[in-house]
Amino acid sequence: MTEQNERNEPQTAGVAQGEADGPTRSGFVTFVGRPNVGKSTLTNALVGEKIAITSEKPQTTRRAIRGILNRPDGQLVIVDTPGIHKPRTLLGERLNDLVEQVLGDVDVIGFCVPATEKIGPGDRRIAASLDGYARAKKVAIVTKTDAADKDQIIERLMEVDSLREDWAAVIPLSALTSEQLDVLSDEMLRLMPVGPRLYDEGIVTDESTEDRIAEMIREAALEGVRDELPHSIAVVIDDIAAREDSDLTDVYASIVVERDSQKAIIIGRKGARLRDVGAVARAGIEELLGTRVFLKLHVKVVKEWQRDPKQLGRLGF
Repeated sequence: MTEQNERNEPQTAGVAQGEADGPTRSGFVTFVGRPNVGKSTLTNALVGEKIAITSEKPQTTRRAIRGILNRPDGQLVIVDTPGIHKPRTLLGERLNDLVEQVLGDVDVIGFCVPATEKIGPGDRRIAASLDGYARAKKVAIVTKTDAADKDQIIERLMEVDSLREDWAAVIPLSALTSEQLDVLSDEMLRLMPVGPRLYDEGIVTDESTEDRIAEMIREAALEGVRDELPHSIAVVIDDIAAREDSDLTDVYASIVVERDSQKAIIIGRKGARLRDVGAVARAGIEELLGTRVFLKLHVKVVKEWQRDPKQLGRLGF
């Protein structure tokens, strides 16, 4: 299930040497698959730090988030993207366009399917669409093996292996238990082109602090909501300021929804739910900033923002 690419053959001249034997390899990888197959969880597990929010809600990821895995023999830049889906809004169309752009630029594409679910039409469609990205090597990944039994894993491996003939590898793993993560990172780095590191060592993401805080708040707001509300939630950071003569940082943020009824759900009875969102988000923000945090959340309604080009631009999409 493994093949060697001509451009990945070791070179003997003009190659920077890593700490390990052999040339240094660096490049970009992204994971694709239906929404909620574990792409963000896998990204965080490989990087060793939470850089992408996770949720059971589909289409949680809305931006291309880069995580950097540093190895003695090279560097993997992992680009976490939204799940490929049938768009129902302008936002959905833009998210799919973002995925296509990333797929055209990366060196390796990891196609993910969960061990707990049979291969379906959506999986087949996405696997077939990889024909459009001839430049990238393809690796099939069976995720969530910790939640599946042996027979399920074997069945899924056989199903995914039959989807394409050009898999460079087919790898089962669990991001939660870290089982086989080293096998995946070894294989992906082997497939990368020879070249220097793309980021300085010690950097785990190029996400701004503002963006990471906004995502922490959105992750907290997603918990416990149902129906269409998860898709209607966006977060804008209004201000971040360290207080003078104090280790306290003030963070002011707006949670944006599309309807008054959604605003009521986010706030909850007598503000109880919004307080819970703030408490959960604040803990993560304090860990990120290394200071105590005063977090002030405001909920505002922006009608049909997912379908409004101007509002999408203001919200960063």
